[in-house]
Amino acid sequence: MKAIIFDLDGTLIDSAPDIHAAVNKTLAETGDGELDLDTVRDFIGNGVHVLIERVIAARGLSADRHPAMLESFLKHYEADPATLTTLFPGVQDCVESLHDEGFALGLCTNKPEGPSRAILQAFGLDKYFGAVVGGDTVGTKKPDPAPLLAVKDKLGARVAVYIGDSEIDGECAQRAGMKFALFTEGYRHKGLHEIPHEARFDDFDVLSAIAGRLAEENR
Repeated sequence: MKAIIFDLDGTLIDSAPDIHAAVNKTLAETGDGELDLDTVRDFIGNGVHVLIERVIAARGLSADRHPAMLESFLKHYEADPATLTTLFPGVQDCVESLHDEGFALGLCTNKPEGPSRAILQAFGLDKYFGAVVGGDTVGTKKPDPAPLLAVKDKLGARVAVYIGDSEIDGECAQRAGMKFALFTEGYRHKGLHEIPHEARFDDFDVLSAIAGRLAEENR
């Protein structure tokens, strides 16, 4: 069986507006001001623990406030993680097409598994994904390859291709021995030449052909 495994934030979805809103609700609870959307977008990718570390540093707060702020953020975010979030153009049709072509689909993200599943369900995509591994599922996060390999194992796939948007995803795929296709319109912080990838795209209309080619090359 061949599998296509996706990252979530910055790949399938533009989730920065909802994350930004939850961050500012957390800061507002204790009168710690707020952060703008672009700043919070730059904090996304390494999981919620690192997100809150970066928020604390940006506001000049004490590091010992991390546990309480993390709890507050998760409370606000998990209450409704898809209010302002949108799918990137073409994602719905691409996922349906890959599923119809017989690919097993999985999700590997550093976002906690609970809200990840809730977001897939909110957009009607959950029925297409046979395995979901979040940042709290296997005890380690990307770029450690364990979460990505766990998705492949759950899907029972012989061959898998990873689709993501960042240097974290590229390193994870490389360490897992998987071909990687880079979505260039997401949340990456490095230049394209600095991220290991076998293909890149800015339009989901072309991903089906790319994924099929990479899966064949990975046999």
